Amino acid sequence: MSSMRQQFLSYVAQTSPAPMGLEISHGDGVYLYDTSGKPYIDLISGIAVSSLGHQHPAVVKAVQEQAGRYMHTMVYGEYVLAPQTQLATELSQALGGELDSVYFVNSGSEAVEGAMKLAKRVTGRHEIISMTNAYHGSSQGAASLMSDPTYTQAFRPLLPGIKHIAFNCAFCLEQITEQTAAVVAEPVQAEAGVTVPYLDYLKQLQARCNQVGALLILDEIQTGYGRTGSLFAHQHYGVQPDIITLAKGMGGGMPIGAFAARRKHMQTLTHDPVLGHITTFGGHPVSCAAALATLRTLQSEDHISTVAARSAIFKQRLKHKHILDVRGIGFLLAVELQDFDTVLTAISHCLERGLITDWFLFNNRCLRIAPPLIITPEEIHAACDIILEALDQLN
Repeated sequence: MSSMRQQFLSYVAQTSPAPMGLEISHGDGVYLYDTSGKPYIDLISGIAVSSLGHQHPAVVKAVQEQAGRYMHTMVYGEYVLAPQTQLATELSQALGGELDSVYFVNSGSEAVEGAMKLAKRVTGRHEIISMTNAYHGSSQGAASLMSDPTYTQAFRPLLPGIKHIAFNCAFCLEQITEQTAAVVAEPVQAEAGVTVPYLDYLKQLQARCNQVGALLILDEIQTGYGRTGSLFAHQHYGVQPDIITLAKGMGGGMPIGAFAARRKHMQTLTHDPVLGHITTFGGHPVSCAAALATLRTLQSEDHISTVAARSAIFKQRLKHKHILDVRGIGFLLAVELQDFDTVLTAISHCLERGLITDWFLFNNRCLRIAPPLIITPEEIHAACDIILEALDQLN
């Protein structure tokens, strides 16, 4: 009989020529374990997903209890399901109450797709502007928002009516006009190698959108749920989006996404045509139960309030001749090295020593640091020791 690894390589579709190939046995807290029992510090949280770590008791309990009641029932939005309703209520309150209508989907890409459709429906316009070096998903519409043709050229033609402007460029805001339905932006650009907005850039962006009647869509898929040291990253900068997109850390490890807006805007999807946006599995009761447990845990425990102080440990410790810069906010950090080859070698050395890190889609000179929010100072020091030891092996 073929091994699990052989079956994986033969039957599971891969998206890179050399997958990492870790054979996972189980997870616990900030650790993943392979089938030999070797522990790995998960310094990327499955790309910002496992904010409460692996197998958090509150999330596991919520999943088990909801699975014991009911799972799929009916296409989203027709039945009154307690996990959906409770989650929508508490999420809206966590967002400040103004975004009082939440549409649940299955992923970040789907959230972006729904937000784009909603913006066009509300404004009656078709032009959408996104930022250079931004990533919003890989479905056809979301991928159209990418500026780098490396990842889109093979799949053209893409969605028409897309323009790109530079993030943090105040002068570029003039390209947002009365023809623009929406501007899609991350409050902190993740896949660019963690680009933090300048001063009041996001306020200037919001003001320009308001001036011309365009909607501001903030993509908090990677930055949300405490990753930057506040529940949502835009709360650092004093702005309020017209539409917000969420996913990744939202479900505590379960697949779920959402876009939220004002009810008067979201109701445009109910008519002309009816069923303006539908999804079979969006708002799945088990995923909603997991997301509700995640939100409540983040709000009731001290993980978010201590992110800034624990993030500072990485910045203090990660000093090495091969490290050119350590930048970012909270637990979304980029460690800049010389080039991609150096990054790949460092990732390999870290893996050998029991630490999982990665690179960024639009900045392959940087190591990604995005651990679970539950990581302790002791575990951070252990992770830094491994990274520094790995860098010591470089020429």
